[in-house]
Amino acid sequence: MISTSQVNSIVDAYDKKNVSVGTIGSHSALEVMDGCKDEGLKTVCICQKGRETPYLRFRRLADEILLLDKFSDILYKENIRKLIDLNTIFVTNRAFTAYLGYENIEKKFLVPLFGNRSLLRAEERQEEYNQYNLLEEANIRHPIIFDDPSEIKGLAIVKIPEATRKLERAFFIVSSYDDFIRKSEKRIEKGVINRDDLKNAVVEEYVIGTYFNFNFFYSPLKKEMEFLGIERRLQTNLHDFTTSIPAKEQMEIDIDLQNIEVGHMPASIRESLLEKVFLIGDNFANFINSKYSPGLIGPISLQSVVTRDLELIVYDVSLRVPGNPIMATTSPYTKYTHGLVLGVGRRIAMEIKEALTSNKINEIIT
Repeated sequence: MISTSQVNSIVDAYDKKNVSVGTIGSHSALEVMDGCKDEGLKTVCICQKGRETPYLRFRRLADEILLLDKFSDILYKENIRKLIDLNTIFVTNRAFTAYLGYENIEKKFLVPLFGNRSLLRAEERQEEYNQYNLLEEANIRHPIIFDDPSEIKGLAIVKIPEATRKLERAFFIVSSYDDFIRKSEKRIEKGVINRDDLKNAVVEEYVIGTYFNFNFFYSPLKKEMEFLGIERRLQTNLHDFTTSIPAKEQMEIDIDLQNIEVGHMPASIRESLLEKVFLIGDNFANFINSKYSPGLIGPISLQSVVTRDLELIVYDVSLRVPGNPIMATTSPYTKYTHGLVLGVGRRIAMEIKEALTSNKINEIIT
């Protein structure tokens, strides 16, 4: 594991008046860079050839573009050196962890990260100690996990990657063990999933309710957990299939729903439920801060369901930038806190800027 002293020695040599914020050119890069520009910080975007168009078109956002054959080429020593020479503080997103891998992030990527480097891999359900453990120890309810598909009772969701695109999800809903076998075999035959991945799939209770992604930000400088706002996901081929086609016709169409996220919608929650939202955020932050030095740093998302009994059940945890640019222009909750509507990117930039001004940058990087 890259040590705190290694990272601190790199940052101590930085020109603090000329810091850049770096990110992988995918997932939430535009949101992060936009927030940085709003706060007057320089940016550097790592792009993969063939996927650089958005970052060239929105030319206001990236001060530097590092164009590579593959995202993982950022691990080459000369590219890490370039980032360090640019005084870069790197912001993690899902593309960063997916394309570089946790081992490389923990042991090879020497660029200082905004956030807790050692916490990132707990997001993966296949890890021995994972997000479910975090939720349980933080006393936050999550869906029941079935150790074996034969235990399925009632509706359950099978969480598994696509066979050919491992970053995409081929989730499907089942109602019994027999239904699990039937639907699994059908998807294997079609090449949607593969049998080896099925052995490691997570099968959990499907909770009926309204879905909200609750986005938080823990500030080590203020020592407090902020509630930033809510968004919901647009998924293909789920959304608009279920809303635009009558139920009778849906039953006659033989397609596999896959829950691939393609967009975002803004949302708010009834005011009387905010106490419960604050509680799950505070419980999560308090647990992480007590167990995972140096604690929680920056943004997380607790993707949740609100049941008819008004219980909040968290079904997924994002331990980095959650990827929800719609919140930057729609969240009333950041306005309640800061007096202006802002998103995750700008909140990160505000924290980095404050840390630089107060000479506390070592408190927010690992």
